[in-house]
Amino acid sequence: MSVTAAQGFEAAGVSAGLKSSGGKDVAVVVNRGPHKTGAAVFTSNRAKANPIIWSQQAIADGVVEAVVLNSGGANCFTGSFGFQTTHQTAEKAAELLGVSAADIIVCSTGLIGTGDEIFRGKILSGMEEAIGALSADGGEDASLAIMTTDSKPKRAVVTRDGWTIGGMAKGAGMLAPGLATMLVVITTDAVLEPAEADAALRRATARTFDRLDSDGCMSTNDQVTLLASGATGIRPSLDEFAAALAEVCQDLAVQLQADAEGASHEIAIEVVGAASEEDAVIVGRSVARNNLFKAAIFGNDPNWGRVLAAIGTTDAAFDPYDVDVSFNGVRVCSQGGPDRPREEVDLTPRRTHIVIDLRVGEAEATILTNDLTHDYVHENSAYSS
Repeated sequence: MSVTAAQGFEAAGVSAGLKSSGGKDVAVVVNRGPHKTGAAVFTSNRAKANPIIWSQQAIADGVVEAVVLNSGGANCFTGSFGFQTTHQTAEKAAELLGVSAADIIVCSTGLIGTGDEIFRGKILSGMEEAIGALSADGGEDASLAIMTTDSKPKRAVVTRDGWTIGGMAKGAGMLAPGLATMLVVITTDAVLEPAEADAALRRATARTFDRLDSDGCMSTNDQVTLLASGATGIRPSLDEFAAALAEVCQDLAVQLQADAEGASHEIAIEVVGAASEEDAVIVGRSVARNNLFKAAIFGNDPNWGRVLAAIGTTDAAFDPYDVDVSFNGVRVCSQGGPDRPREEVDLTPRRTHIVIDLRVGEAEATILTNDLTHDYVHENSAYSS
């Protein structure tokens, strides 16, 4: 049930006519308490959508009563009118729920520039319908309502000794890090203080969502929100909760990678032997964002030269003439030179594992990405809503 798996939450998803397909497009997730703890991380893109601008203000006190989400329009670069739409959404939701508008988080996803009078009317009426349909079984409908080019909903649940974390996510394109990489709502019935929720969320996203770099394109609407109801009365240690939260986030991140627009390979780029974790991330990301490498994987070509060329553009500590590179368990490059024959590498499986050994230290990190395909280009040339 994703966001309603934890105690103390209700959700709903309805069709308000925002999507041309007629599918569900407005979702609401409500925290019934007794605690109303919230935390969020947002895109670091300077071009921020109106819901991001609103939600960054709303989250400041660490209290969140509800999250209102829509697909079918990003409400980004829609001027002061668009910000007023977000404001009215929060106010209307607060009125219906009997809470403060300052404690309502708003999220939107879809085509940038969409957010006119018709859009506003559909958001407000859809939200009212969704609030009327709230239930403890509404997590599935909510996860469907936030989808855009997604081919399937993304949901994850982890249960510990007496408490639960549940989450839902959307995202299939514009998946690149910047504190968050898509729209995600995560709920828990554990007891958390706002500072604890914020610390755990930042720790978890830094090693999961922030290491998903599907296409190198950072969205204007990215947001990950964590809500804690405290309904179980159980207060786990911060380390225990953060580990479980990271498990949920990693599960969702892998689902997002698997559903990336047009992709034919899910690529894990594991960098080992780095001088620091930061260096490992930088090196892995340089490969994940290299279109020549991604095109080679699409063609089932273990072109290790493109890997070395990509990592050579970074300032990470290593000697490019002392690096090993393996594709799916076959070391094709050893100390900056050819090793096993390329013909030994099988890149036909969808899951692809690259290991880059920098041979300078003990740090490591893994970046998740996808290949560059004809279908990706087609989807993003044809996409309009």
